[in-house]
Amino acid sequence: MSDVKKNGQVQDGLERRDLKAGEGCDPRHISNGWEIPSKTYCDQPYVVKTDDGAWLVVMTTGIGHEGQAGQHIVTYRSADQGRTWTDAVDVESPEGPEASYAVLLKTPTGRIYCFYNHNTDNIRRVKVHEPDKPSWPNRDGYCYRVDSLGHFVCKYSDNHGRTWSDERYEIPIRLTEIDRDNVYGGEIRFFWNVGKAFLYEGKAYVSLHKVGGFGDGFFIRSEGVLLMSENLAGEADAGNLTWETLPDGERGLRTPPGGGPVAEEQSYSVLSDGSFYVVYRTTDGHPACAYSRDGGHTWSTPEYKAYADGRLVKHPRAANFAWRCSNGKFLYWFHNHGGCKYEDRNPVWLLGGIEADSPEGRIIRWSQPEIVLYDDDTFVRMSYPDLVEDGGCYYLTETQKSMARVHEIPMTILDAVWNQFENRSVATDGLVLNLSDGREETPREVLMPDLGDFVIRDAKRDDYGTKDLRRGFSLDLWIQLGRLESGQILLDTRTEHGQGFCLQTTGRGTVEIVLNDGRTENRWDCDPGLLKAGQVHHLAVIVDGGPKIVSFVVDGQFCDGGKFRQFGWGRFNPNYRGPTGGELVRIGRNVRSIRLYDRALLTSEAIGNYQAGE
Repeated sequence: MSDVKKNGQVQDGLERRDLKAGEGCDPRHISNGWEIPSKTYCDQPYVVKTDDGAWLVVMTTGIGHEGQAGQHIVTYRSADQGRTWTDAVDVESPEGPEASYAVLLKTPTGRIYCFYNHNTDNIRRVKVHEPDKPSWPNRDGYCYRVDSLGHFVCKYSDNHGRTWSDERYEIPIRLTEIDRDNVYGGEIRFFWNVGKAFLYEGKAYVSLHKVGGFGDGFFIRSEGVLLMSENLAGEADAGNLTWETLPDGERGLRTPPGGGPVAEEQSYSVLSDGSFYVVYRTTDGHPACAYSRDGGHTWSTPEYKAYADGRLVKHPRAANFAWRCSNGKFLYWFHNHGGCKYEDRNPVWLLGGIEADSPEGRIIRWSQPEIVLYDDDTFVRMSYPDLVEDGGCYYLTETQKSMARVHEIPMTILDAVWNQFENRSVATDGLVLNLSDGREETPREVLMPDLGDFVIRDAKRDDYGTKDLRRGFSLDLWIQLGRLESGQILLDTRTEHGQGFCLQTTGRGTVEIVLNDGRTENRWDCDPGLLKAGQVHHLAVIVDGGPKIVSFVVDGQFCDGGKFRQFGWGRFNPNYRGPTGGELVRIGRNVRSIRLYDRALLTSEAIGNYQAGE
């Protein structure tokens, strides 16, 4: 079968969905979400569904920047799944000392607790751990940001978040090694929390991230603990709540053996057999994870989080959360690169998780990644999300620290990551060239289908500026390279002036795509070490005109850079006008079959094409 679409016309009866000029709305773009009100600064927009059917969101907010005086806790209610919100209700006044980093927990009685940091003693500065380090900005040896210390407290609401208790209740935290080792010997405690609280078997669990000191990178040492209350779920008098600090002993959840000193922002999920799963950020280029089989008293030796195939997941020093959904499956938010600092939290990627058996108990097998959210400005950072299920739909909240939003997740993404392991079907939507009928020899050239423009002039704008259509295309090939050397052409649509695209081998044993619109040229290649001379390989190249990202999937494996580079996926020029080149696509002799799509495939679709076989 050889089906081609040219100039918008279907050839040989192949049907597909056209992307019309003037479309270009991408539900993954954060501007398409619904804004949650806030002041200048907003953080951690976490949601619980109240017993009267509303969404209640809690947020740390303030008129300044993160960590400035006036930072406090507010809540809002929504009766329409986050599209509109009521006026703010103060949990703490902006006139008081800093109140920060709140999480909510709803009990079986409908009471809602709000847990947060409170600088009750109004401490205005604390000593830093290494004041003489050149990177520390304050030469007087003090840190003046005081929102991650003091007392851990709670208030409650018995009317679905419309008002909060006048009294504030302190939660006792057991002193451990990391506290005793700080510059105050534990007399002043450093900590905060972003992990959602949860209930299990009548007990309440609240995450806490203990900090060993301030210095280069702000928190220089951290670890995670769980605060467990046996009576919170049913006790009417909040003054009578009992608390225990877990795990047992002097050490909290830290990095794997040999890892760095930073292990923070623990996120917990409960599996079907009662095991606890935790994942958290490090400065090691990978998130860490562990399991507890005894309610958080002890934990398995932490490991770096891995995909189901054993490759390590890559993630910087940023929030990475896992949630168990009502269907018993899991979702995981992360940023899919090996950075060690706070940067590059755009785009957001999702993994899907399913439970599996192990000798120790149930574990989670994680899929490969899909992009779920992005912004055009690559320096914008989305973080501190929450997942909300309502009416069969799934929603994410997120913040860029100046605006928080709600986003409905497209079901195509959720179905893709949850069904990825079993997917053995070939994607047909958007298929405009199909040379995959198993013939002995692939033709050396065919008519090139029209893939359309990526950006055009917008005649509806007064300045006739750019209209981004957010189109993409994908290449799906089976190849067999006789040798690994540069300059072997697999596909080439370029004109004599270089306009079009080309897929070719490089000197480091990879395949790269070259995108040239006559004005810009962009290149990106797959990870090294995956292609072997003489072997048949499946190669998918996804050019996603939404976030402007090129990604490769080789033999069903998403290229994330491995040990070779921080990013396995690359960005192309946002002014790239599209892949239009010559009338023909020339095909190298190393190509056994081709599918060309006029849209960006999902990673899961590329994997499904591979798993379907040649």
